[in-house]
Amino acid sequence: MKLRTDRPTGTRSGLNVVLAAGLTLLMILLAVSGSMAAETVSRKSPVVLAVHKVGPAVVNISSRQEVRRRSNPFSGFSGHPFFDSFFRDFFDPDFEQHYQRASLGSGVIIDGRRGYILTNAHVVEETASINVVLKDEREFKAQIVGADPDSDLAVLRIESETPLPDVKMGTSKDLMIGETVIAIGNPFGFSHTVTTGVVSALNRTVRADNHLYRNFIQTDASINPGNSGGPLLNIHGELIGINTAVYAKAQGIGFAIPIDRAKKIISDLIQHGEVIESWIGLIIQPLDDDLARYLKIPDRLRRKEGGMLVKKVFSASPARKAGIRAGDVILSIERRPIASRSDYRATLKETPIGQTLSMEIWRDTRLKRMIVKTAHFPKGLAESLARKILGISVTDITPKIHGRYRLDTKEGVAIQEIDRQSHLARIGVRPGDVIRQIDEMTINNLKDFDRAITRYRHKTSMVILVQRGDQLYYLTVKI
Repeated sequence: MKLRTDRPTGTRSGLNVVLAAGLTLLMILLAVSGSMAAETVSRKSPVVLAVHKVGPAVVNISSRQEVRRRSNPFSGFSGHPFFDSFFRDFFDPDFEQHYQRASLGSGVIIDGRRGYILTNAHVVEETASINVVLKDEREFKAQIVGADPDSDLAVLRIESETPLPDVKMGTSKDLMIGETVIAIGNPFGFSHTVTTGVVSALNRTVRADNHLYRNFIQTDASINPGNSGGPLLNIHGELIGINTAVYAKAQGIGFAIPIDRAKKIISDLIQHGEVIESWIGLIIQPLDDDLARYLKIPDRLRRKEGGMLVKKVFSASPARKAGIRAGDVILSIERRPIASRSDYRATLKETPIGQTLSMEIWRDTRLKRMIVKTAHFPKGLAESLARKILGISVTDITPKIHGRYRLDTKEGVAIQEIDRQSHLARIGVRPGDVIRQIDEMTINNLKDFDRAITRYRHKTSMVILVQRGDQLYYLTVKI
C-alpha cells in the first residue's frame, strides 16, 4: 500500500489567500498612516512653526499699582452750613485714599540666560509688585531694570536656576507693506493668544493720553488691552516689534514699536537703568509761520519737514565742529522730519553715542547737508545750562549754606544766584529757596540736579518743587 505525502491543494490555496489579504491590509494601513503624517506636516505652516518656537518666551505680566486719590470722604453731607463747618473743623477736607489697582500685560524674554524681559513702560509704571508667568505656568517675581516712558519701553528681570526660552532678535528696517506678521499676548487675560495679519503701514504717528508716539508699525493683527508689551514677529519667528495698545478707538488696527528703534534703548536700560541721550550741542526752538516766511523756506519743505530753529550752538560741541550755526533751521535728521523738540529728542535717544547723523539744514535760502558725530553730554555743562534755561545757579546744602539761609531741610539744592529777568525771579523765587524736585525726579543733591537738567533740557516746561521755610510750592517754568 502506497502512502500520500503531499498536502491538500485546498489548504495551500487558503493560506495564500490569507497572506495576500494581510499584505493588502498592511499596505492600506501604511498608506493611510503616511497620508495622515503628510497631512500633519503640510498643516505646519510657517505661522504654526513660528508660534511653536516663540510661544514659550512670551510671558504674562500682572502688576499691582499703588493709587492715591484725594477726596472728601464726607462730601455727601456738603451743602449744609452746619455740616460744612463741623467737618472742616474736625477732618481734613483733602482726605487721601489709598488703594491698589491690578494691571495686566504681556512681555517677551529677550535674554534667557540673564532673565531679561522686554515690555511696555505703561504696563509696569507706578507698580508695587510685578508677577511674571511663563507658558509652562512657572511664576516669578520681577524687578524693573529700567523704564523709558518716552519710548514706552521697559526691561524687567527674573531669576531662574536654569536658562529660560527666549526670542531671536530680528530687524524692522526692511519690513514690507503686506508682509505677514504674528502677535502673541494676553488680551483681556486670555493667555498666549495668537493673532495674525499684515504690515499695514510704516512710520505711523499716533497721539494717545497726551503722548505723541512716532514711527510705529501699523498692522491689522488684533492688539487689545493685555497685548501691550507682547512680541510682533515676522514669519520666521523673529522679533520685529513690541505691541502696544495705545489707540483705544482702533478697530482692526494695531501698532507696534519697531525693534530697531528699541535696541539702543534696551541696551541703555540694561546698562544704566535709563536712556543715555546722545548729544550734539544744540538748543532749538519751534519755527512759526512768520519766521519761516522771513527765512524764505519753501512751503513744500515746511509742510513736509516742519523745521526747528537753532537757537544756540555750544562751543566745542559736535554741532559746532560740523559747522552748524545759530539761525540755521533743522529740517530733518537721517531723513526723519524734525517738527518738534520731541522729534529731535527721540532721534538722539535712539542714536548710539559716537554714530554720525546726516542732517538737512536750511541756511541762506538754500539746503545744506551736514554730518554730525554724536557724543556724551559733557560733565559740568548742566550748571551752565541751568543758568541758560532757568536763570539760576545752585549748590549743595553744606553746613555753611544751611546756616546762611537758615534752612529747614538738608535735602535738595539751594539757589545761590538768580537772574532778575528770569521767569523764576518774576514769580518770586529768591536765593535761599531750595529745589526738592524737578518733574518726577527727586533732587537730594547737586548730582541729582545735574541729571534732571540733562534729562529734561529739551522740554518746553518743567514742574519744579520749591521749598521755602516749611512750605512747599509747585511751580511750572516755561523753557
